[in-house]
Order: sequence, then structure tokens, then C-alpha cells
Amino acid sequence: MELLTVERRDEGRWAVLRLVGQLDVATAPRLRQALQEAQYGGARHVVLDVGALQFLDSFGLGVLVGGLRRARLNGAQFAVAGAGPRIREIFTVTGLDAAFRLVAEVGEVTAG
Repeated sequence: MELLTVERRDEGRWAVLRLVGQLDVATAPRLRQALQEAQYGGARHVVLDVGALQFLDSFGLGVLVGGLRRARLNGAQFAVAGAGPRIREIFTVTGLDAAFRLVAEVGEVTAG
């Protein structure tokens, strides 16, 4: 059984990466690769759907920050959608809620 599944779909200029499972030291490289493929592979903007993410540690946060930095360097948008209370609390406690665009649903960013 995989600890993290990353499913990609494209919606217009957005690459939507749906994360299922745990994002931690063991699985962070899988997300880093998927983000780099999306960001360097033609997707203008990226939104992470974390509604099915059960666990997030500092290594996972580091990958998210790296994706955000790449987006900013390229004038692109980067958003996180569907964070449940536990995941949202991690963003709040670390102060990253001020850096990331956190939305309730993927459609909030891909529709516009």
C-alpha cells in the first residue's frame, strides 16, 4: 500500500494535484517530483487538493514551500484546497496560512 498517492488532472491553465494519504519524510520526494513535472511541464498554475491528506509533517511543508517559491518566481499562482481542520491547523501554527492561498474547494481557483 502506498503511503501517498498523487493524482493529477488539468483544468484549463491549472494543474490540480490531489493528495491522498500521508505527506511526510518518506513520501515528500514523490510530491516534489509531481510538482516539478507540473510546474516545468507547461501548467501555468497549481492547486493542491489536500482534502484526503491525513498527515503532514515539516518535510511535506518544505515541499509545499518549494512549490510556492517556484510559482512566485515564474509569476504563477499556487493554492491549497480542501484542508481539513487538522491540516489547516498546521498551516496556522507555522504561520504559513499567511503565505499560502488556502481555499475550501478546487473550483474556487480553477473557475476564474
